[in-house]
Amino acid sequence: MQLTAEHRQIADTVERFIVHEVNPHVAAWEAAGEFPSHQVFKQLGDLGLLGLKYPEAFGGAGLDFSYSAVMAEALGVCACGGVPMAIGVQTDMATPALARFGSDELRRDYLAPTIAGDMVACLGVSEPSGGSDVAAVKTTARAEGGDWVINGTKMWITNGLKADWCCLLANTEEGPAHRNKSLIVLPMDAAGISKQKIHKIGMHSSDTAQLFFDNVRVPRRNLIGEEGKGFTYQMMQFQEERLWAAASSLRTFDRIIDATIDYTRQRQAFGRPVLNNQVVHFRLAELRTEVEALRALTWNAIERYVAGEDVTRLASMAKLKCGRLARELADSCLQYWGGMGFTADNPVSQFYRDGRLTSIGGGADEVMLGIICKLEGTLPGRA
Repeated sequence: MQLTAEHRQIADTVERFIVHEVNPHVAAWEAAGEFPSHQVFKQLGDLGLLGLKYPEAFGGAGLDFSYSAVMAEALGVCACGGVPMAIGVQTDMATPALARFGSDELRRDYLAPTIAGDMVACLGVSEPSGGSDVAAVKTTARAEGGDWVINGTKMWITNGLKADWCCLLANTEEGPAHRNKSLIVLPMDAAGISKQKIHKIGMHSSDTAQLFFDNVRVPRRNLIGEEGKGFTYQMMQFQEERLWAAASSLRTFDRIIDATIDYTRQRQAFGRPVLNNQVVHFRLAELRTEVEALRALTWNAIERYVAGEDVTRLASMAKLKCGRLARELADSCLQYWGGMGFTADNPVSQFYRDGRLTSIGGGADEVMLGIICKLEGTLPGRA
């Protein structure tokens, strides 16, 4: 895809922000298990970075998804995974359906302040019984008078402890699992919501919560789009989320390879730099090639998506490859750092912890494989 001067300007702005306003604080935020999301998001909102692809009428820039992807890739200069992931939830995971299908009233009350950085958003899909099986969610929203009455629980919710509102997927009627769900804007200060922090092996600076709903009431006008279309809307949101995940990994992968080259060039073993061993520099060359292949796949999918094509197959491939390469790259590079790779405070161990989520969140590898096989016509019993 041919990037414009405007693309590059956005990338430069994002990189400068991360280098000066985020990276100096990463160690403290990782230790604290959270970062000041309202403060950081307000700064991003003031820079015009939280609504690049959203309508100008609600504070966005009115650009296409390629600009969001450029921002995602630029976030790879961040020294951790938690902060970029939280930003991605705000820009490309909790908000696409609201921006596309929400009423003007909902977009004014929730999308506009989210773009401005005055509100933090989260996405409520996954539940304790499973995350990737979206059709199996059990949370209900029962119509009662002018309200939805919500009961259930959501799990692994990024931004969940601090969010001002949640894009909630719930069962709003009986019937087939793919046609009985709706997306609802849920204010997180509503009575009956309780939260519990989830402790993770990585992504420490990103707050993650389990949410409990006990007869939570929200106005029926908070429905996003049409009732019963929630599953479809969420599948559409997933396409942007998966492309965002792949794009956001690219600079991170390059950064870890660069750091490993620098370290192995300096580290001496048996009288010569570790990098001088053919097994090391050949492997790093192979990993770099894999990153470039992923970059080509990802940007091909983005270009086609912007052109209006259905890129479910390519987005699923990019997400699958991104997660698997994260695991492969982290393990290989950590090995070349030796004992230092097993300490907590260096880039490769940080990436080893944070990157593992990529094969799970937003649809596990196995789900991506199932989607690809379905579209390839290779599932058992299919032509």
